[in-house]
Amino acid sequence: MHKKLFIPGPVDVREDVLQKMATPMIGHRSKAASALQKSISEKLQKLMYTENTILLSTSSGSGLMEGAVRSCTNKKAAVFSVGAFGDRWYAMAVANGVPADHFKSEPGKHTSAEMVEKALATGEYDLVTVTHNETSSGIQNPVEEIAEVMKKYPDVIFCVDAVSSLGGAKIEVDKLGIDICITSSQKCLGLPPGIALCSISEKAVEAAKKVEFRGLYLDLLALYEYVKKSDQYPSTPTLSHMYALDYQLDRIMEEGFENRFARHTEMAKVVREWAKKHFALYPEEQYASNTLTTIINNKGISVADLNKKLGERGFEISNGYGDLKEKTFRIAHMADMTMDEVKEVLKNIDEILGLE
Repeated sequence: MHKKLFIPGPVDVREDVLQKMATPMIGHRSKAASALQKSISEKLQKLMYTENTILLSTSSGSGLMEGAVRSCTNKKAAVFSVGAFGDRWYAMAVANGVPADHFKSEPGKHTSAEMVEKALATGEYDLVTVTHNETSSGIQNPVEEIAEVMKKYPDVIFCVDAVSSLGGAKIEVDKLGIDICITSSQKCLGLPPGIALCSISEKAVEAAKKVEFRGLYLDLLALYEYVKKSDQYPSTPTLSHMYALDYQLDRIMEEGFENRFARHTEMAKVVREWAKKHFALYPEEQYASNTLTTIINNKGISVADLNKKLGERGFEISNGYGDLKEKTFRIAHMADMTMDEVKEVLKNIDEILGLE
């Protein structure tokens, strides 16, 4: 039995999108491949509100996160974290020998503009990483406020993890001054996992030119130079994902960006109200994600048992992540999900748990 997925990725993928992955192969050094890459880039620039160059990577979003911190840090990175994936960005820096400091918020709390200001005022850092939307804690950070701080430090590279929000929340890359904005296919874009993408500014490119050891496969400068030269990549890209992405971006534009963002916001409101009525929100509500809700398990239910019973009905939600397992649970509301589907899964949870 197929289960409707209400987890933070991979998401359910529409059948017509899946079928686009069955498009016959072309040579990745052909003019057709260049045309496909260019088509995707032009559409992504619109979705990201940017004129910056678009890079694709046959990896998860983590690949480009690692590439960003390794390729563009010359002095030291300031890594801000509100959960497991912010922590991962710091671990990537350490594993690659990149000097970095780790700024962790209190559990359930956001990364504030004041935290970033305090760090940058020291003059120690030339790169900052911020998680826009953290799926472990359900926090959506105030990147607009953080961006105002970053504008005071024009020589510092501003990297944003939008893996679980781009396509579900409005992120105006150029207006915010984001140098590297990263996302991946299996969340709000509504595709199978396997491809990551980012925008990269000329400032970030110039910073990368000064870094001696950027790695090879995830060297953002190499990706940038190759795509600028030929609209192709140094190694073989996942062409099947590219066909599906090109098609899905057409669908997203047909829905309308503002309509898509509003749909995510409305689904989030419904889940948050349900969570407050029966349990409690884990993050500060002001900074709660619009693509996923993390809920405190203050009733002591077995989340694993709940998910087993939901599975028998054709649904799947997500347990808490890492240390938050069984202490929280998560309900995603992203990509091509509808309000009716959200209400359907909540109704089934009510029936299983005997909630009124």
